[in-house]
Amino acid sequence: MKGIATSSGIGIGQVFLYKEPEIKVVKQNIEDIDLEINRFEDSVNNTIEEIDKLYKLTLKNIGESEAEIFSAHRMMLEDPEFISGVKDKIKNEKVNSEFAVKEVTDFYVSIFENIEDEYLKARAVDLKDVSKRLLRILMGIKSIDLSTIDKKSIIVAEDLTPSDTAQMNKEMVVGIVTELGGRTSHTSIIARTLEIPAIAGVKDITKLSNFGDSMIINGDTGEILLNPSLEVIGDYEEKTRELADLRDKLLAMKDKESLSKDGHKVEIAGNIGTPKDIDKVLENGGEGVGLYRTEFLYMDRDRLPSEEEQFDAYKIVAEKLGKRPLVIRTLDVGGDKELPYLNLPKEMNPFLGYRAIRLCLDRKDIFKIQLRAILRASAFGNIKIMFPMISDLSEVREAKAIIEEVKMDLRQENIPFDENIEIGIMVEIPAVAIHSRAFAKEVDFFSIGTNDLIQYTLAVDRGNQDIAYLYNQYHPSVLNLIKMTIENGHKEGIWVGMCGEAAGDKKLLPVLLAMGLDEFSMSASLILRARNDLQRYSKGEIRDHLDTLLSLGTSKDVENYIDENILK
Repeated sequence: MKGIATSSGIGIGQVFLYKEPEIKVVKQNIEDIDLEINRFEDSVNNTIEEIDKLYKLTLKNIGESEAEIFSAHRMMLEDPEFISGVKDKIKNEKVNSEFAVKEVTDFYVSIFENIEDEYLKARAVDLKDVSKRLLRILMGIKSIDLSTIDKKSIIVAEDLTPSDTAQMNKEMVVGIVTELGGRTSHTSIIARTLEIPAIAGVKDITKLSNFGDSMIINGDTGEILLNPSLEVIGDYEEKTRELADLRDKLLAMKDKESLSKDGHKVEIAGNIGTPKDIDKVLENGGEGVGLYRTEFLYMDRDRLPSEEEQFDAYKIVAEKLGKRPLVIRTLDVGGDKELPYLNLPKEMNPFLGYRAIRLCLDRKDIFKIQLRAILRASAFGNIKIMFPMISDLSEVREAKAIIEEVKMDLRQENIPFDENIEIGIMVEIPAVAIHSRAFAKEVDFFSIGTNDLIQYTLAVDRGNQDIAYLYNQYHPSVLNLIKMTIENGHKEGIWVGMCGEAAGDKKLLPVLLAMGLDEFSMSASLILRARNDLQRYSKGEIRDHLDTLLSLGTSKDVENYIDENILK
């Protein structure tokens, strides 16, 4: 069997078949309305207590940005409309709490699921998760506790919710296989954070496997072996020992330069979402931060973050990095990341709409506060500013003019900042890649955002499960745009980095090296592996393959060519 490889490594263990306990809600008429409302309120309080425990557990074991999911869950349970909706149904229809909760939940979920906005669709998943927890407590149903797993196990499930992954005993969970999801799903992101091998998109795996079956998964290839022979298990156990040895070898690479076989130096940096994430980047020898996703400061809250809150968050990271670069991306919301308190307009196609730099240039009050915070923090480290979702030169010029206004204000207030702070843009729209020579004359650097560049170039919604197979970083058109961007940047004397998922792709590393990419920014867990792999390749030798590679017809042709002519 084979699925989508989403988190690297080999997992060997027994199947832990995870199926949520069935919750059947039956409508019942009640006599004592006050008693029923008290029962509902007690269950809500108990659910909040459970969610608070999950928040603390996630914060401790995984990270701050992942823990914030449970802050959002708590807010849902405290939402006056939801609570009053359930109580009104109990009072007016004299029905039991379980039925009232299900009816109100179904109403809101149907609204969310029929909205085009991907962020709101994701809220429907969160609401279902919260509702199931509340119903389970109301009905006295015990959930399967993933923290009690006491044998080396591979969790096999239709999908896992944030609540599920927060409870996992990460010492005993050696792999995850799900029927749903892809590389950008919650489960996949958590698996990579915890360095647990994972495979997604495996149809009917919960029907094909049984509790206690032996299983091997390869998170690099997407291969799954069910009930393999003892000989095969022995072979894979040897491979895991080799991987453990490699990990020890990789740790020795922590403080070394990122050099190719023929002595070409690049920079390997990390992507972060919160100040806490910087520790992982440094532990893995990151040479800087190529992408600080500042939107996490704005999400899962009911108001905009203040200038001081932002300044503190940026300053912490800048000081920890010292002289190493910190590329801060300005607010990138809209599309799949909505801020409810901004009351953004509902759009037919939010990914092509009012988002990122477009929103910031329209809401200069929000933009200027963020720029003040970034500039103030630049006095404490090597900070660079990066604008997302640029599609037109006029946007770059207007954004730079606003920075100059903010600089002038800070000078008048005698507040120190880096006068020569570098300003760059994300190249994630094909129009910018094609016209990149002109853009390179206006900025100090490019960072290629492959996640959206692939989506826009191939017209593939990367969140749509039905067409996920079309979303491919090996597509010749995507690679040609990347090469064009790098060459045009260099012609104008600026450096070019990459902060999308493709930067950490093992197969693309030598290709991007040959193209002349200066900076690779990736998940912290991939940094040491990338540095180790880099020393195996000669930039000059691989460059001879580029013309052939880029003239191939399909993604599969490209991938096969890399396998057969470069990786070997």
